[in-house]
Amino acid sequence: MFDLPPPAIFLQLSLNGALGGAMYGVAAVGLSLIFGTMRLIFLAQGAMIILAACFVRALFQSFGIDPFLSLVIVVPVGLAAGWLIYQGLFRKAAAEEDRNISLLIAVGLMFLAENLMTVVWGGNTAGVVTSYTASGIHILGIRTSFTRTMGFLIALAGTGLVMLFLRKTLVGKAVRAASEDMTAASLMGISPHRVNAIAFAIGIALAGAAGVAVATTFPFNPFAGFIFSLKALVALALGGIGSVAGALAGGIILGLIEAYVQFFVGGSWTNAVAYGVFLAVLMFKPEGLFGRPYKKA
Repeated sequence: MFDLPPPAIFLQLSLNGALGGAMYGVAAVGLSLIFGTMRLIFLAQGAMIILAACFVRALFQSFGIDPFLSLVIVVPVGLAAGWLIYQGLFRKAAAEEDRNISLLIAVGLMFLAENLMTVVWGGNTAGVVTSYTASGIHILGIRTSFTRTMGFLIALAGTGLVMLFLRKTLVGKAVRAASEDMTAASLMGISPHRVNAIAFAIGIALAGAAGVAVATTFPFNPFAGFIFSLKALVALALGGIGSVAGALAGGIILGLIEAYVQFFVGGSWTNAVAYGVFLAVLMFKPEGLFGRPYKKA
């Protein structure tokens, strides 16, 4: 007979899953912004996360800058890099509304970033080890990692700031309008290229924030980014495309699924079940758990 584990185990699994899934969620928020304006599945998002993680590790090893303090460097650099990447690589394809070319450019950017990281930092798997890496925090009698908790807080802060930006600023409202209907937004005087560049810059900045969390939590190598892209895409589909809060929630749900499957079924089934849930959501609720139902033509 199958015996259920004690409630403390469920609490521990839920906490670990939520904290780990938040990193998928913040990556999914960036994907959501880019997809909302450009209708592009930016497969290089995971590579940008790992690139940021490598940058964080380099700052720590070369200059002794604490990984979490490096947020004040990584996020502005991500904003600038996102703006430049859009202007240099995606602007022409976006003007011609050629999504196939944009997708191929994203794939090419992913391969370029992976090989660049390999050349500059090598291909070995490594992480950032600090004095607090092994430290823990007790929450409701459950122990969790300090770095995972900080990663969760970074995800909440990043998502909250993006939501405030979209709802409370004129530029943010322009981004929201463009994501709803770019043609109508253009008729109202909103520049598509400006909106795309802003959304792209914020998306890469969020990848930078996620990179800080990854660098302090997991060992990584230059080729680990594609898995993060897939997990972010699953989180986006679960939460609902077009919903910033839903993207974060989708990441947390994915983290919970992985935690429970790994404990009750086995680690080898984790990805299979997660991708199975992804396909089921696309089949039966394509707008996601928190997205708005699609309007029928």
